[in-house]
Amino acid sequence: MSRLSQINVNEATGAAADLFANIKRAAGRVPNAYATVGTHNPAVLAAALNGDAVLAKSSLDKRDLEAIKLAVSEIAGCDYCVAAHTAIGKMVGLSLEETKQVRAGIPTGNAERDALVRFVRHVVSSSGTVERSHLDDVRAAGYSEAQVVDALFAISVIGFTNLLNRVNDTDLDFPAVQ
Repeated sequence: MSRLSQINVNEATGAAADLFANIKRAAGRVPNAYATVGTHNPAVLAAALNGDAVLAKSSLDKRDLEAIKLAVSEIAGCDYCVAAHTAIGKMVGLSLEETKQVRAGIPTGNAERDALVRFVRHVVSSSGTVERSHLDDVRAAGYSEAQVVDALFAISVIGFTNLLNRVNDTDLDFPAVQ
């Protein structure tokens, strides 16, 4: 059971109500993670949604973005985000097998995306300055410097929701994954 309180999204008022209405229009429902954030700080929810809007217009395609979010969420141990981004990953064209491979850090058969996932996993799993060879590897796979910056932003955006859901133990409203 979630640890932080969450209002009924249909009873929200003000900025939270507006944000929830926009989420419902776009996604058909308000996921529990967004409902929790909006309950406590609509401005933070707006910032998180804005981060995703920026990523949607980034130089990375949707499958790359979902691979990043899956890899980071797996490393963070965020069951909620792993479930959410497995479902979304499948919606944008990743197979269930590819989502499992990304989570496990094993090759998917897409050499370019595999290099991106290796880079992301290294950045998230290490501390200090990232060795140049890791940047060189992702560039050699065909990613531009702009795409590297977009990947780093994707890491930061999913990092917030990973932290929120790990602290909250958010009730899962996506299909559970193994």
